Amino acid sequence: MSDQHQNLAIIGHVDHGKSTLVGRLLYETGSVPEHVIEQHREEAEEKGKGGFEFAYVMDNLAEERERGVTIDIAHQEFSTDEYDFTIVDCPGHRDFVKNMITGASQADNAVLVVAADDGVAPQTQEHVFLARTLGIDELIIGINKMDVVDYKEDTYNDVVDEVTQLLNQVQFNTDDAEFIPISAFEGDNIAEASDNTPWYDGNILLDALNALPEPEPPTDAPLRLPIQDVYTISGIGTVPVGRIETGIMNVGDNVSFQPSDVGGEVKTIEMHHEEVPKAEPGDNVGFNVRGIGKDDIRRGDVCGPADDPPSVAETFQAQVVVMQHPSVITAGYTPVFHAHTAQVACTIESIDKKMDPASGEVAEENPDFIQSGDAAVVTIRPQKPLSIEPSSEIPELGSFAIRDMGQTIAAGKVLSVDEK
Repeated sequence: MSDQHQNLAIIGHVDHGKSTLVGRLLYETGSVPEHVIEQHREEAEEKGKGGFEFAYVMDNLAEERERGVTIDIAHQEFSTDEYDFTIVDCPGHRDFVKNMITGASQADNAVLVVAADDGVAPQTQEHVFLARTLGIDELIIGINKMDVVDYKEDTYNDVVDEVTQLLNQVQFNTDDAEFIPISAFEGDNIAEASDNTPWYDGNILLDALNALPEPEPPTDAPLRLPIQDVYTISGIGTVPVGRIETGIMNVGDNVSFQPSDVGGEVKTIEMHHEEVPKAEPGDNVGFNVRGIGKDDIRRGDVCGPADDPPSVAETFQAQVVVMQHPSVITAGYTPVFHAHTAQVACTIESIDKKMDPASGEVAEENPDFIQSGDAAVVTIRPQKPLSIEPSSEIPELGSFAIRDMGQTIAAGKVLSVDEK
């Protein structure tokens, strides 16, 4: 275990092998318990299946998904020499984009998976654009399924060129992108250099992950803790539960919950069933606040210091990227916004300007509408109180997904908040 932590998004088109790569990373880093592997060793040998261990990990992931269990984000973890990685959300999951944005954790860095036999697909573009909009700094690009194209260097180079063009289009600094030819299924260039790609002499995937820059822990920012659930526990009372996004919570602190607008003194903080005197970013905590009852606060509230409480927006201005919408979006449209743990219907009050997604320059002032593929600055009015922060001040509480008709139609980040 290292004491450094990274949230890693695994992005890319659903059929390009993201799940296989996750399985391979868990397997190669020993993140699947040995006894679990042992149980299946005999069974596999009876059936005469070689190389079963990795297949087993994959079957298990697939089976959990089919049972409708979203593999709990907390269990998608693996460790390298340098970092403990949490994989942000489960690949291929319907709400992947939403979770990538609002997930209990936002990604610090990302691995983009592009299949060598398919190249850039629509989802590849969408995810790269998102990564760029949401401020992911470093991108590792795994050109996957090299086994399918007979490990041909030419094919690899073609796909690298195609992806490089895409990165340039969305102004992603290609100096911060590293390309690696891999086969998640066969294991090439993941945990050790492959004999199948003698023409490649760069990092293997685990080394590239180890070399990622350390994320700065957001301890200097004020405390922000979005509430996931509120429990009543006998002997303690009301216990809100959530993950600290920024800042530090200490026993004895005076806190405020917004937009419920109640507050009090933190009496106890519990983590992994033990009482602790303080908690930091990334910690999942349950805590008890003097004088707060179960009906005073709810999921979607944000807890912060009483003297620097979370912002509550009357309106806010944001930059959004429309990923998919069957028609056009005009002023007055009121979909559901997912920001941290809150889900609130919000009206797009005005479309202020349309941006050129490639250059980031203003393409049109006050356009009549926006549609799939557009980037725009819009003014938004929540239909009920919503606590949200400017992305430039507290990025962890400054981004959101917009959902309608059962899909994520847009993503965005908050530029400024006009408080109530």
